[in-house]
Amino acid sequence: MNKLTFCNRNEAIARMNRLGKERTRFFFLINFDETECLVSKLDDIPAGQLAFIFPEVANVCSVSELKPENILWKAYPQSYEEYLRSFDIVHRNLYAGNSFLTNLTCATPVETNLSLYQVFLHATARYKLWYDDRFVVFSPETFVRIKEGYIYSFPMKGTIDASLPDAKEVLLRDEKEAAEHATITDLIRNDLSRVATEVTVTRYRYLDELHTHCGRLFQMSSEIRGRLPENYHEKLGSLFFELLPAGSITGAPKKKTVEIIREAETYDRGFYTGVMGYFDGKNLDSAVMIRFLEHTDGGFVYKSGGGITFRSTARSEYEEMIQKIYVPIY
Repeated sequence: MNKLTFCNRNEAIARMNRLGKERTRFFFLINFDETECLVSKLDDIPAGQLAFIFPEVANVCSVSELKPENILWKAYPQSYEEYLRSFDIVHRNLYAGNSFLTNLTCATPVETNLSLYQVFLHATARYKLWYDDRFVVFSPETFVRIKEGYIYSFPMKGTIDASLPDAKEVLLRDEKEAAEHATITDLIRNDLSRVATEVTVTRYRYLDELHTHCGRLFQMSSEIRGRLPENYHEKLGSLFFELLPAGSITGAPKKKTVEIIREAETYDRGFYTGVMGYFDGKNLDSAVMIRFLEHTDGGFVYKSGGGITFRSTARSEYEEMIQKIYVPIY
């Protein structure tokens, strides 16, 4: 059986540019550090090694397998004291003016009787990916979408338990969440301006409802749109990598904030918070790889986190990180 082969950043850009110019369909997968990249024609993806389901395309058929019952799901998050050490590094940099928003994430051991492929089959998410029994992604977050010559992005920042009284109003009135969302929306607007013209925020701070086995969540998003040059297909890879890493899972300003993340976090993100996407010969859809469960030598690990601003408190951010450790099978 053929095996998928990964390449470096420059090779990935060249492949995406070539396939874009040829108007050839392909799938791509890029880790957070942009050091491991997959760019593969759809027909070249070996069966049983990578499966994905996007809103308008999939390489697997729908399966009638029943959802598992009596799901075991126990998370063992790091202690508050361990989290606080990372949080303090971020907060010092925020108060020093080195960053306005930093996305701090953690790796949490999880005990479960689910297989990664079961999670892939039954998770409820806009974008799903299973790779070689190494990890599974069930992401609600679009990175960028290209359609009819326009590029769109939909940054997501701000989450609340939907069962709380007046949850929507509470989230929309939250000053910390509003500031975080405004910062990331401005960052993404500036990012799109690097590759597009007529960039504008077409929808601001709207709420989506997510369903998980722990209940419903409201998630705040915005929509940003820009016009691409007519020949964007010929430089699809160059254009796409210009936008990486995703601003919603790094922060602002991006370059310095990535340095802060590397100092503060205590693990390797790997493919978590990287991007995955599909080009159909004309249009492109891609997602940020959040909601991420990985199979390591030590067992299952769930990676999650959130944005930190100078208004953030360590305890509330720690609780938000834990709240996001869920498997959306219900």
